[in-house]
Amino acid sequence: MPLSFRTSLFAALTVLGLSTTAIVPAFAGRTAADSPAFRPTSVAGSFLAGRLASSLRDDSAAALFYAAALKGNPGNPDLINRTFIALLSSGDMDRAVVFARRMIAIDKNNPIANLVLGVRALRARQYAEARTQLKATVDKPILQLATPLISTWTYAGAGQTKRGVQATDDISSDEGFSTFKNFSAGMMLDLAGSHDEAIVRLKDAHDHDSNAVTITDALARALARAGRKDEALAILDAYSAKIPRQPVVTALAADIRAGKRIGPAVDSAQQGAADILISVAAAISKQGGADYAVVFYRLALYLDRNNAAALIGLAELYTDLKQPQIADDLFQAVPDTSPLKRNAEIELATVLDQLDRTDEAVDHLKKIIARDPKDLDAIISLGGLYQSRKRWDEAAATFSQALDVVGTPTRSDWSTFYYRGIAYERTNQWPKAEADFKKALELYPDQPSVLNYLGYSWIDKGMHLQEGMDMIKKAVDQRPDDGYIVDSLGWAHYTLGEYDEAVEQLERAVALKPGDPTINDHLGDAYWRAGRKLEATFQWHHALDSKPEPDEKAKLQSKLEHGLADAAGTAKPAEPAKPEQAGTPPETAKPVSVQPAPAAPDASKPVDTSKPADKPKPVEAPKPTDTPKPADAPKPADTPKPADAPNPAGVPPAPVTPPATPKPAEPPKPAEPQKPASPQKPVDPDKPAAPASGNGG
Repeated sequence: MPLSFRTSLFAALTVLGLSTTAIVPAFAGRTAADSPAFRPTSVAGSFLAGRLASSLRDDSAAALFYAAALKGNPGNPDLINRTFIALLSSGDMDRAVVFARRMIAIDKNNPIANLVLGVRALRARQYAEARTQLKATVDKPILQLATPLISTWTYAGAGQTKRGVQATDDISSDEGFSTFKNFSAGMMLDLAGSHDEAIVRLKDAHDHDSNAVTITDALARALARAGRKDEALAILDAYSAKIPRQPVVTALAADIRAGKRIGPAVDSAQQGAADILISVAAAISKQGGADYAVVFYRLALYLDRNNAAALIGLAELYTDLKQPQIADDLFQAVPDTSPLKRNAEIELATVLDQLDRTDEAVDHLKKIIARDPKDLDAIISLGGLYQSRKRWDEAAATFSQALDVVGTPTRSDWSTFYYRGIAYERTNQWPKAEADFKKALELYPDQPSVLNYLGYSWIDKGMHLQEGMDMIKKAVDQRPDDGYIVDSLGWAHYTLGEYDEAVEQLERAVALKPGDPTINDHLGDAYWRAGRKLEATFQWHHALDSKPEPDEKAKLQSKLEHGLADAAGTAKPAEPAKPEQAGTPPETAKPVSVQPAPAAPDASKPVDTSKPADKPKPVEAPKPTDTPKPADAPKPADTPKPADAPNPAGVPPAPVTPPATPKPAEPPKPAEPQKPASPQKPVDPDKPAAPASGNGG
């Protein structure tokens, strides 16, 4: 467990007046079983510690604390439910099954408990019992498609493939479900040896979503197994032309060309059901439903413990949830035989960097590159790591190494030129930077991040002013709800002395990103220049309350004391969007996530003139090839809000004085079937670049 979590937890409990003496032993290990010396001071203390652990996504610790609270109040339904969900989320499946049965005794229609027991029965090949349990789960929106599809695999497991396919067709007539249903039925038919029928189903799914790697993989396998190897290779080659270096596709194409025996996409009913669970997890994770996504990934691993896509998907989720040690364990568990093992090894660099072991992360990536000097994903990941740590010279050299490997660039290489351009610009090599930005736009015309960065840089330098403004406006037109790009447009107006227009755009940017200190600072500057000084001071106060960087905090305090004309220095650019906030075009290989993009270096521009601000901030370090999501399925009915436990209906309130955690919103229906996990992602090239503030901004 990370030290930062322990510190936060102990501090919170101290403020609440609770003893932490007996809690310390609980953190000596990762699970309850590792910490037999734990002795709670009270039911209330254990309950509060469990809620805090759950909010910080340390599920093992949450299970430990809730179980301790339950010992003091063994019949409390809310505590039973919270312990159940924490055990399930931590992957302690045997104990989760025990608590699922306790939940059913309280509420026989509890959907999550029935889902767990249904999956347990499917795992044990008790197919009739599995169907009975799964029937009780369909009241939840997220489960209205997922559990019926899981249930169809009970027929496949019993050798009743035709009945399973018919059950799949009967699930819903909603057109949005058709791709998902054909994908699942196609895999089922291919597993049973009905290759021609499988191909019909999978071709239909592929026609609706040719960027879905799982559909592409399943269709190519069915074609190859039917003796239609040329068609299979054509499908795979077409995919690789759009999304190069996808490991699952690359490995399958190599096996077909080598004349190896090709197996089906799944080789058991348990694997088929696991794929459905992974699909649901990936979809709701994308929608912000981390609580339920963790549950579905854990259930998938319960059915298929070595499933690389589930291991990497869950590891990526825990990386995003700032639990790098858990993520590290999951990445390490990816089997050596999986085509995705290299992806997991690359993503380990993200985890090491999160643990402040950056030198180790660099060495780790260098070893991967040494084994294969043409491993483009690893090289781009290393460049992204350097960029995230502001090691601009090394970043530029590494991206140059990547482009040497590329040789003749294609559209998917635009982001590497873009990132190298940022590194050149940050080291004051503008002619090289400008050339790279132009090359990126040549490969991918009108790419909004590049338009924003190049357009703003031109305005910053007092050159091509109208063309630069047009570029930024075009970027805003493509992303009108992106607060960082809107901020860039507002600050461009500011640098040109167009203060009323600046205020209009910066007010929009603040509405889109109300908690960003730099955007609030920019709006304060624009208010001041527009003569609205009272509003300016309010905005600067708000920026100061939004936790700016230490050097920016000092500048804000100076403005509040002296006003803009007497302030000194310039502000950093706004932080870019987080990785999950920006998508990558389907034909663009998405590079690997390392850390949020570094802030721009300080510049020293006078505060009392309208000279341009610093350049837009890079959109984070680049990432290598991402694995696209597999299928087109219904949009979510609603998005789950994170909570420490999805509560069953009718559960009494918590047994202690603190208010009980509200019931989370229903998770959404799955939006897509499973994706094979992506390699480590440096930075999202599609993210906006935000400008730095000049004139004391």
